[in-house]
Amino acid sequence: MDGLAVLLAIIVGIAIGAGLMFLLRRGKRVPQTTIHSDIQSLRSIGELSVFKVITKEIVTETDHTFGEFGRKYLRWVLSKKKMAMIFEFEIDFRYDLRRPEFQIIAGENKAAIIRMPPCFYEAHIRDINFYDEQRAKLLPWLLPDLLNGFFSDGFSEEDKNRLVAAARAHAQDQALQLIHKLQSEVQQSAKTTLLGLSKAFGVEHLAVEFAENGNRVDLTVDLPKQLAA
Repeated sequence: MDGLAVLLAIIVGIAIGAGLMFLLRRGKRVPQTTIHSDIQSLRSIGELSVFKVITKEIVTETDHTFGEFGRKYLRWVLSKKKMAMIFEFEIDFRYDLRRPEFQIIAGENKAAIIRMPPCFYEAHIRDINFYDEQRAKLLPWLLPDLLNGFFSDGFSEEDKNRLVAAARAHAQDQALQLIHKLQSEVQQSAKTTLLGLSKAFGVEHLAVEFAENGNRVDLTVDLPKQLAA
């Protein structure tokens, strides 16, 4: 009977010891981060703005972006009246992370690959002015008295619409040149931004792949209210 009691005591002791070891190990266990599920949260960001350019351009003679209207009117205005047109516009470089091309591939050892969709661009014309070189003075470009003084036959609503369309085309042409020129800087900025976001999700090794846009550029050009009205 004494032997049975000792045996039972040993079994109970082993069970209690095993239980304590389990609890101790469980308490020391470090939670594991599931990279795949966490980094997918990047999709909820929506549009990722990675680069912005604000620039001014002085136009002293017309080119093909102003078309026939520029050759007929603006060349005379800028040369004979000694005027210059000053464009002020900005370009936003963005990625839409909700597009199907955006992919996140989680790897081992806290690594991941992000495949980016094509970049899209928004150009905003902030203001356009004429600069009077003789009086060293800025003049609003749609001031009626100013424009009627430029054009002997008066400046009609149709002329205004043509000038606005020509200004939009010119801004688009300048924006396209900047977009192609700054492509590598934009991608580097996007990579730096994504690396910072991914580290918050536990990713330590990130590779970013950018889609090739080819000759197609997704660009919109907006006019300020005073010009579009």
